[in-house]
Amino acid sequence: MSYSGRTVLVAGAGRSGIAASRFLLTNGARVILTDTQGMDALQSHLAPLLETAQRPGKLILELGGHREESFRSCDLVVVSPGIPLALPYFEISRKAGIPVIAEIELACRHLKGRILGITGSNGKTTTTALLAALLTGAGLKGRSAGNIGTPLIGFAFDTSPEDIYAVELSSFQLEGIHQFRPYVGAILNLTPDHLDRYSDFRDYIAAKRRIFMNQEGTDYAVLNADDAETAAMASEVHAQPVLFSRRKPVDRGAFVRNGRVVYRDGNGEKDLFAADVSPLRGGHNLENILAACAMAILAGTPPESLEGSVRGFKGVEHRIEFVCERNGVQFFNDSKATNVDAAVKSLEAFPGNILLIAGGRDKAGDFAVLKNLVRERVKHLVLIGEATGKIQKALAGAADAIEASSMEEAVDLCSRLARPGDVVLLAPACASFDMFQDYEHRGRVFKEAVRKLKE
Repeated sequence: MSYSGRTVLVAGAGRSGIAASRFLLTNGARVILTDTQGMDALQSHLAPLLETAQRPGKLILELGGHREESFRSCDLVVVSPGIPLALPYFEISRKAGIPVIAEIELACRHLKGRILGITGSNGKTTTTALLAALLTGAGLKGRSAGNIGTPLIGFAFDTSPEDIYAVELSSFQLEGIHQFRPYVGAILNLTPDHLDRYSDFRDYIAAKRRIFMNQEGTDYAVLNADDAETAAMASEVHAQPVLFSRRKPVDRGAFVRNGRVVYRDGNGEKDLFAADVSPLRGGHNLENILAACAMAILAGTPPESLEGSVRGFKGVEHRIEFVCERNGVQFFNDSKATNVDAAVKSLEAFPGNILLIAGGRDKAGDFAVLKNLVRERVKHLVLIGEATGKIQKALAGAADAIEASSMEEAVDLCSRLARPGDVVLLAPACASFDMFQDYEHRGRVFKEAVRKLKE
């Protein structure tokens, strides 16, 4: 596609917006980059982009708010992840006949390699990172992209047919696709999330299902056979369904039998490795491993190469990440547990003696789901953020609950209350935006507070 002489409005000056703007400028577009934040907040992000703007295209910055006229007078709108496509500004563009697309849609139109897309309520980042490790471990040109950190459009500058992109996809990104078609698409699981943005659970599921909407019979749809919502899609997708399960054999896909991971397809069964070879904690991570192995095999990874990569994969930062042990107490950072179901999986990874730090910005989650697990495994519950009152009410009587005004205070309280053999676990069950820039910032603040205790 040629962008020379065209005006493209890029909404959002985060990593994806900056990467999209760089690509468009390099290809001759006039780019309007708009964001509600001002120059002071964005200056460090914008520095590399301002250098790019000295080349073919022209950059116009509209910061500190959006201008309706810009949405009405451009040729294309590219939306960064996390920006709701229901905003009235985008409706202005649509009414003017201007296409509104996600950054991943822009990327897929220019990439030459194959895309392996991963979505779901939980486990996306771990599965994406592991899948990339499985590909590269087999000598393939695996790349991790999307919400995992590197915007997909960033690879469009240097792309080849041999590239295989493991892409983490959110429901927000999938709302803005038109032609996006992954060679392998996966939905890991579906539990209520982002209900502050979607009208109900079915609306949220519909956004996730869009990952399959452009697939054809030569593509693959990887689905969790242990999750009722995803398993039901196997008979509905146009692609070839491939399942994974840690509870039962499947006709085609990856499963656990007698403590071994097995892959079955039209050529028979392949015994891959023992189900407990991975250092990752929790049954949910076994599901992530099964999904990643199935996708890797479909992308051409030799099955015999998988075990070494699974053994060597230590996990991803902020996902049940071991921080340190202090006076016999272990500290774990699961800041990525941004919804109730993720917090459930985090608690299930430990047998008990947990001091749980939870709270943040509520996403209309049902915290009562946590009550039995908290009663069984949590000694002390330390709450922070806007959702403190709602969580206290939902979990009343399940565990001793204490409020903290900051992450540092929460860590200090846990350190004072913990005894040898206990686990201090950050698993918020909430978004982070009430107190932090994002879940990564929250996790870093937690780890820094723990390290200061250790010192």
